[in-house]
Amino acid sequence: MDPILGIYLVGIFGILMVLGVPIAIAIGVASTSILLATMPFKVALSTAGQKMVTGIDSFSLLAVPLFIMAGNIMNHGGIARRLVDFAYLFVGRIPGSISHVNVVANMLFGSVSGSAVAAVAAVGKTLLPEAKQAGMDIPLFTAANIASGPTGQIIPPSNGMIVYSVVSGGTSIGALFLAGYIPGIIMGLCSMCVVAVYLKIHPSWAGKNPQIRYTLSKVLTVIWRAFPSMAMIVVVIGGIIAGIYTATEAACSAVVYALILSWIYRQLNLKVLLEMARDTILISSLVLFLIGCSTVMSYVLAYIQLPKLISDAILGVTHSTFLILLLMNIILLIVGMFMDLTPALLIFTPIFLPIAVQLGIDPVHFGIIMMFNLCVGITTPPVGAALFVGCSVSKVSIELATKRLLPFFLATIAGLMVVTYVPELSLAIPRWAGLIN
Repeated sequence: MDPILGIYLVGIFGILMVLGVPIAIAIGVASTSILLATMPFKVALSTAGQKMVTGIDSFSLLAVPLFIMAGNIMNHGGIARRLVDFAYLFVGRIPGSISHVNVVANMLFGSVSGSAVAAVAAVGKTLLPEAKQAGMDIPLFTAANIASGPTGQIIPPSNGMIVYSVVSGGTSIGALFLAGYIPGIIMGLCSMCVVAVYLKIHPSWAGKNPQIRYTLSKVLTVIWRAFPSMAMIVVVIGGIIAGIYTATEAACSAVVYALILSWIYRQLNLKVLLEMARDTILISSLVLFLIGCSTVMSYVLAYIQLPKLISDAILGVTHSTFLILLLMNIILLIVGMFMDLTPALLIFTPIFLPIAVQLGIDPVHFGIIMMFNLCVGITTPPVGAALFVGCSVSKVSIELATKRLLPFFLATIAGLMVVTYVPELSLAIPRWAGLIN
């Protein structure tokens, strides 16, 4: 390999990103430039086009638009209030309960919608009036909402895991889904611990807990209202575990179930359905175009042997699994601050996964490590989507929210270290289900 080609690739991509070129275009132009420099003109262009087409010619990727559609339907189905009421049953009596409810509700909402940003927006809007009425510190409420939103990207269903499965060469989507539960819960518990410490230091920030008296009848009513939404987990994950259908077929079942549920709740009409279909098409086309362009980059990386160069460089310094994983975590945390989850997965999986496999790390476990790292970036400046949405919902400045978020970052990174160095937290459930050895 000529190292100059690697420098050119990184340099062109970096310059285009600084100039504000959309990331998919930047990836495609940088990759095609290297092909043009090493191949005849017609061969380079035909290779780039062929790789883009084959990159999205995958049955597994059909799950992406289907899960996006299912999430859109569920988001419009009035489920946020039902899940918030359900969360109150578990943590409604803890001091500062509204923020704890926010965290639990985000975890529940993510498990049926698969979207961190949707969870932050829907649950945040639902709970904000109650937080204001209770006299709670709104910046803390906002920080808890933002920090716990990404649990929905780790707790399945998760489009990020589907993308990782495809780019990693076919890692079991079902195993990745099951592997996300415990790490996702750990991320949520980290947020709850920070809220508890904040309120221990600043008791006045808790405000007054909503006075909710639970009778047996009320408890059963709350459970009954939340049950149909929570049953989505059984429809998606249960079917995969039982071997009834693949992840793509599970996504199709999720769409049908969400449509039936919205019809029962009377939250859906033809106009709304067409708007959701339009949004799904737009989002899916962007994601699939990004995957196509990233496939060209993956080919170029392999062609110029950049992953091997990086692997040899890292392993030439140390063979310590502990240190190499620590270095990867640091790099991914920094990358997540400036790059969205999907492109980061597409670019860095082909680079880091071969090193991880060489060290004996299970691809399922490594996928969770990457997801956890990059989910932290959703909450951080300068480009964190959950950060901007959460601040917009609560009308809190980015600066103040970031200040409150700093302890959440530290706690979440501590949780990341636990997930990284205790593989069984990720692998126990898929192993129990028989999806991995």
